[in-house]
Amino acid sequence: MRIGIDLGGTKIELVALSSGGDVLWRERVPTPKGDYEATVLTIRDLVLRAEAQLGERGSVGVAIPGAISARTGLVKNANSTQLIGHPLDKDLGAAIGRPVRVENDADCFTLSEATDGAGRGARVVFGIIAGTGVGGGIAIDGQTLGGANGIAGEWGHNPLPALTHAEIPGPVCYCGKHGCVETWLSGPALARQYAEATGSTMIATDVAEAAESGDRAAQGVMEKYFDRFARCMAVVVNILDPDVIVIGGGLSKIDALYRELPERSMRYAFTPEGPIRVVKNVHGDSSGVRGAAWLWREDEHAKALG
Repeated sequence: MRIGIDLGGTKIELVALSSGGDVLWRERVPTPKGDYEATVLTIRDLVLRAEAQLGERGSVGVAIPGAISARTGLVKNANSTQLIGHPLDKDLGAAIGRPVRVENDADCFTLSEATDGAGRGARVVFGIIAGTGVGGGIAIDGQTLGGANGIAGEWGHNPLPALTHAEIPGPVCYCGKHGCVETWLSGPALARQYAEATGSTMIATDVAEAAESGDRAAQGVMEKYFDRFARCMAVVVNILDPDVIVIGGGLSKIDALYRELPERSMRYAFTPEGPIRVVKNVHGDSSGVRGAAWLWREDEHAKALG
């Protein structure tokens, strides 16, 4: 049995999976607000409760909105700020009584889709989470690639490539830089672009729907959006050359992405031999928690159970 935890800013979700990926148990509880110790104890209680109900111990993996620093062993880059500066994997391991793996939530999303989702069977999978922000993750041969600094796949904080004069210097990003991919491709960014073009307010998915319905102003906004998305994806293709790119997050509901991006990205990528494979996720909001459960491979279960 594998247990995955999705530790979010407002809720903590647990899922227990069988070796075949079937859901055996699922539970959600609120995240203790601003309280690290209470968060650790809440996760411990979730795990112990699930195991008591199922009569079996499982490996434990956790998805977080941040990363464990390879240098310090402490959480960094987490928007759930109570986690920052703590050795979460070690503290959870001590509380639960076995080793615990902690990975970035975008990496867990990608691993889930690579294992039994839209990227199943592909050797190299690049996962995109596009919603309030823009994140990414990499899975190779069924394992996440965190990188030396724990930031592999974080394409949302690359600068927008092939800038036009009108795109310089770009919007200010919360990270302190200008023109990050996230400031152009996130849901709030698309809504802002529509408001700037029309003076009207509309959420991102509605902008895309309006364009599909023939709204000329929305079509103009989406044309620029698809072009920027394609430029950004081409950089990923040139560096990683993934077998498949899987899109998740709220903007993954925009069906036009899967129609427009493969061919458009070819215009910017270096000598691709065919349309880039871009697909919608299979597991939706459950991808993160399922990916956390898959952090321990089958042959590692003895180690995982202590």
